[in-house]
Amino acid sequence: MKITRQTGGKTASGETIFLFHLINDSGAYVALTNLGATWVSAVMPAANGALEDVLLGYEDVQGYLSDPFYMGATIGRFANRIANATFFIGNEAYELERNEGAHTNHGGFSGFHKKVWQWEEIASGIRFTLHSPDREGGYPGNLFVSVDYQLDEENTLLIRHRGITDAPTCLNMTNHAYFNLNGSPTTGIAAHHLLIPATKIVETAPDFIPTGKFTKVGGTVFDFTFLHAIGDSLSAADERLIQNRGYNHCYVLKESVSPEMKPAARLVEPVSGRELVVETDLPGVLLYTAGYLEDSRIGKKGIPFALHTGICLETQFFPDAPNHPGFPSCRLNPGEVYDHQTRYCFRTVKD
Repeated sequence: MKITRQTGGKTASGETIFLFHLINDSGAYVALTNLGATWVSAVMPAANGALEDVLLGYEDVQGYLSDPFYMGATIGRFANRIANATFFIGNEAYELERNEGAHTNHGGFSGFHKKVWQWEEIASGIRFTLHSPDREGGYPGNLFVSVDYQLDEENTLLIRHRGITDAPTCLNMTNHAYFNLNGSPTTGIAAHHLLIPATKIVETAPDFIPTGKFTKVGGTVFDFTFLHAIGDSLSAADERLIQNRGYNHCYVLKESVSPEMKPAARLVEPVSGRELVVETDLPGVLLYTAGYLEDSRIGKKGIPFALHTGICLETQFFPDAPNHPGFPSCRLNPGEVYDHQTRYCFRTVKD
């Protein structure tokens, strides 16, 4: 394993941005930056051996500095939405930053995705660390978090999120990578085949806020318990898909928190023969088919972004979990350690 580092520029406040490459012996590699602890690239082989980047993103740091889509970023303090930008710990209400109408999304304006993280090399990877001060974004507690990225010789990337606090708080971290296993930003993801081994999704209202109930997927456009093309139902006349411009739904992998790693998704691109298997110890995976990407932004190779050209598989606690006692709890107390991991295993179908 080879690890390289280069300077990628500076922020307006003068903080240095670095770009790291984790390169294994086969030549496959991932690129990372300390801006947002972001996963920038995943250059992985096709069935014929061709190496191509399978992540959407930008050519240079300026794109990430102004990015509105959370491209490959580490999300926190809370991935996805919290209703009315408010949650309670005991009888005390905490008012958060409202960055999506009445609600907060992906940590609000103070989210982790815009922070410049500290870094250090670890075995086969990079560790990014960050201090989020008490009441940043409205959240209680001085929070210290880390993200480990480690690549192995089998083209598996392990992402491990950890955190500790000095006051009761809630924490829900994820990575927001957009995958396109074809390796071409101009090719949509409708022909990708997807399997998610979950029989229920979190039911949401039109404003994307959970109702507190679960909905069975069997016999609906949300059923990915068997491998089939995303495009089979992507344009279906289902009000839930229309409201979300495609899939933007959290699948229930398990209804309690345990250290057990289990399959979260399998994604296959038939033309290239690339396959991605996602495994996690978190209770949910958010399927997002990039219905809000806009062509006003220019991505890699100078190609504008377009709808449905990437797919996010965001492992996480359920949206709005602090406001639903029946959901797995994401509360973090002093003396406890938030410690969750997800594996992204890149393979080819010939394997």
